[in-house]
Amino acid sequence: MKTALLLIDAQESFRHRPYFREDALAPFLARTNALVDGCASRALPIVRILHVDGPDVAANPFAMASGHVRPLDGLARFEAAAEFHKHRHSALVGTGLSVWLRQHGIGRLIVAGIRTEQCCETTTRHASDEGFEVDFVPEATLTFDMQHVDGSPLPAADIVARTAAVLKGRFATICSVEDALGRAQ
Repeated sequence: MKTALLLIDAQESFRHRPYFREDALAPFLARTNALVDGCASRALPIVRILHVDGPDVAANPFAMASGHVRPLDGLARFEAAAEFHKHRHSALVGTGLSVWLRQHGIGRLIVAGIRTEQCCETTTRHASDEGFEVDFVPEATLTFDMQHVDGSPLPAADIVARTAAVLKGRFATICSVEDALGRAQ
């Protein structure tokens, strides 16, 4: 089954959010770059997805006018097979991505990017519901600390673990970078 990497929202916009942690970036970039390089060396299509939202003004980091809707600095360079701008959490809503994938005979997706529990998880669930096989690579996703409803801390590592647990076996196969590359065709 033909495989493609969906690299979701790995963009500079996040550096301009108050919750962004520079110290979390290095491990994410190392694993994501290994995944990108592995896909590129296997001639697997890599699809870049960027999030565009809110008013189109320079002060909004997710607006084209900001100049931040571009690949994250430090991300391995690659020739994107396609690029889509999304305005919703799922990369499959309103982008034409699903049509592009089917036109290219792609049945398996590798999902990586930013935010683990938001756009990456939502796209994974949506893709599974549309009949794609999905390999979700938690170590090549990034998220940030949050708070529980009661205000207590919710560490990013716990969010990633929870996301992997709820996706495993129901919506996706949970893979390391190496496992995802080994399964790719």
